[in-house]
Amino acid sequence: QLQLVESGGGLVQPGGSLRLSCAASGFTLDAYTIGWFRQAPGKEREGVSCIRSSGSTNYAESVKGRFTISRDNAKSTVYLQMTSLKPEDTAVYYCAADIPSSFRNLVECRWSTKYDYWGQGTQVTVSS
Repeated sequence: QLQLVESGGGLVQPGGSLRLSCAASGFTLDAYTIGWFRQAPGKEREGVSCIRSSGSTNYAESVKGRFTISRDNAKSTVYLQMTSLKPEDTAVYYCAADIPSSFRNLVECRWSTKYDYWGQGTQVTVSS
């Protein structure tokens, strides 16, 4: 059974950092495009970042310069390093996986929610 499991969420003060992990089980992530999304209460799910198997990345404007997506294919894990966190970053963060051909380009893999596989989400709360 193919599964994605997020971890690393928690409560952090504004300006702090967190690293989220997205681990795959039942398959290896190396050939997949991986996206990170977030959803705040009362808001639609928002694309944060994505990374192709080649390592190419794309970010939402709201997180550029603060968040970094990376992958460790040997560990079948994708990371989202989040720095300079703001209260508006508070949300449930989800990772998702799909084959590269599902997306026309790098921008689409960041905003599209048509990924086949999704994790259960991890809560990130930024508050003093």
